[in-house]
Amino acid sequence: MSIFGKIVSSIFGSDEAKAEESAATAEPLGPSAGEPITIEAVEVKIAKIADERPGQYNWKQSIVDLMKLLDLDSSLSARKELAEELGYTGELNGSAEMNIWLHKEVMEKLAESGGKVPDSLK
Repeated sequence: MSIFGKIVSSIFGSDEAKAEESAATAEPLGPSAGEPITIEAVEVKIAKIADERPGQYNWKQSIVDLMKLLDLDSSLSARKELAEELGYTGELNGSAEMNIWLHKEVMEKLAESGGKVPDSLK
């Protein structure tokens, strides 16, 4: 699974879990997977995760903290892999520029994808 796919699963759950929950409640769970949502809606989902976890995370600004909050590898090699998946064209050196771009791109892709990993990022 791609790094972005792991981020999606950590925030939105797996497609199987969503289908089971929807079937159990006999109600739709909001927008269908793959329908765009707002960045604010993504932030609400992440904030719920942050509320349930001990510690302080600067996940609204830091890709490293966002990945740590989601119990994902936030090492430079993992961030390089994520940058390559998302099409970053700068140097893959862990610079502030790369990390800021990654955070912005991840949040935008999460909103655009509506909780579904695009085929291009699987």
